Formats: sequence, C-alpha cells, structure tokens
Amino acid sequence: MDIETNDAGGSSRSALWRSVREWGVVIVVALVAALAIRTFAVQTYFIPSNSMAPTLEVGDRLMVYKLAFRVGQVDRGDLVVFNRPESMKNSQIKDFVKRVVALPGEQVQAINGVVYVDNLPLPEKYLTGDSPTTDFDPVDVPKGQIFVMGDNRSNSRDSRSFGPIDVDLLVGEVFVRIWPIRNVGRP
Repeated sequence: MDIETNDAGGSSRSALWRSVREWGVVIVVALVAALAIRTFAVQTYFIPSNSMAPTLEVGDRLMVYKLAFRVGQVDRGDLVVFNRPESMKNSQIKDFVKRVVALPGEQVQAINGVVYVDNLPLPEKYLTGDSPTTDFDPVDVPKGQIFVMGDNRSNSRDSRSFGPIDVDLLVGEVFVRIWPIRNVGRP
C-alpha cells in the first residue's frame, strides 16, 4: 500500500528560506562591493569654499577617482583632492581641491598676474579676469611634490601659502561634478 504525503507546505517554506538566503548573500556582497569602491576607487566630496570658483562653486558635489595616481601620473591642469598638508594642521578643512599648476622639477612663478612654468606662460583658459593672480617669486618644485593653486586666485589658500605638496597627500582626481543637476559633468 502506497501512502502519498503532501509536503507542499514544507517545500514552499524551504523555497522561501532559500530565497531569503540568496537575497541576503546578494545584499551582503553589494554592501561589501560598495564599501570597497568607496574606500579604494571612488568617493564623493563637497566644495565648502569658493577657492575654485568659477570652475567649482560652494555646494558642488564631486566624484573623485582615488586610483588615478596609483595607475597613472599627475598632469598639469588636473583638479585634485589632497589631504591637509602638515603646515595647515590648524585648519578645520581636512581635504582640499585645487588645480595642479607645476610638476616635480619645474619652476613656477607669477609676474604681472601671469603664471610661468619654466619661464613659459601657463595657458589658463579656466580663469576669469575677476580674480587676478598675485605675483610671487620663483619656486622650484622638488621631486615628489607638486604646486597647486585655486582658480579663484584672490581667495585661495594654496601652494603660494603652504608651499608645494607631497604627491603622497593626493587622494585622487576630480572626474565629474554630480551636483547641482544643472552643472553635472566634467568640471
């Protein structure tokens, strides 16, 4: 004599638990991936001051590629995020956003409002006439360091005040503005 058992309730519970476990694994993997990406690859930053205006405005949100300088090199004109230099340890700002103006081994100076790198005028199409560059004496950029400046030259604390920065302080390169919506894109 054969006895049939109806285990529909048991198999549906088993399928439910299997589905919950699968979703749990997916969620954990997604969280770990998001944390790894934020820690090692990409991070958002907020612009707290107008030192980079008009290129970047107060309140802009940026995505920064943190691996940029681990797999490539720093180039003149790059917008970079870097950790506060030791000479700025009393500043409440932890991270700075500035433009790379001179590279290791180069000499930079400003004469009559024009920045010169190795005695050649630096083309700076991103600047407006609203914020002239104050003159400064020649600075030799040491190996392993870069010279950075804000685009709002009259309202920026940059290498003119704290000197060239170690490339080890670089967090990454700005690659896109994500806020405000009207300005989304490459700055």
